Amino acid sequence: MAKDVEVAEPAEFAAKDYHDPPPAPLIDAEELTKWSFYRALIAEFIATLLFLYITVLTVIGYKSQTDPALKGTDCDGVGILGIAWAFGGMIFILVYCTAGISGGHINPAVTFGLFLARKVSLIRAVSYMVAQCLGAICGCGLVKAFQKAYYTRYGGGANEVQPGYSKGTALGAEIIGTFVLVYTVFSATDPKRNARDSHVPVSALLTLF
Repeated sequence: MAKDVEVAEPAEFAAKDYHDPPPAPLIDAEELTKWSFYRALIAEFIATLLFLYITVLTVIGYKSQTDPALKGTDCDGVGILGIAWAFGGMIFILVYCTAGISGGHINPAVTFGLFLARKVSLIRAVSYMVAQCLGAICGCGLVKAFQKAYYTRYGGGANEVQPGYSKGTALGAEIIGTFVLVYTVFSATDPKRNARDSHVPVSALLTLF
C-alpha cells in the first residue's frame, strides 16, 4: 500500500511576509501633545483648500465659456475631460505632497472609512474632518472673493443632475464613486502590497477616471 506523500508548502507561503499594524486606539489623547498631529491638520486644511479652489474655478470657468449668452466671446473651454483632469491632477499632486505628513486623505469620507477600519483614532478622525471642511469652506470662499460675479451666476460650481438622469441615479453614482475612492485608498495602503507607498497617488488619480 502506497504511503501518503506529504506535500511541502512553498516557502513563500509558509509565513506572512508582512505585519498588520495594531488597531489605532479609539481615543489617543497623547496625539494632542505632538506637533506632528497639528502639522497633519495643517496639511489636510491646505490640501482641501487648494483642491476646492482649483476644481471649483475650473467648473465655473467651463460653465462661463459654454454659456449660450456668452457664446462667441470665449473659447469652448476645457470640456468635461478637462474638468476630470483638473480633479484627478489635483488629487495626484496633493496626495504626493501630503501622504507623508497626514496620509493624504483630503476627503471626510476617506477619513471616516479609515476610522471604521481602526487605522486612525477618533480624535484624529474628527480633527481631520474639521480641518477638511474648514479648508473646503475657505477654498470656495476664495473663489467667491476673486470671481464673485461668475460664482453667483453659475451657482458656485455646485454639482447638478444633468438632463435625462433622475436624482436617484445621481445619488447612486455618487455612492458608487465614493465607494471606489475609499476602496482604492484602502487597497493602495494595504500592508500586503509591496512598495505600496509609491502607488497611492497613482491609484487616487486613476480612481477619478
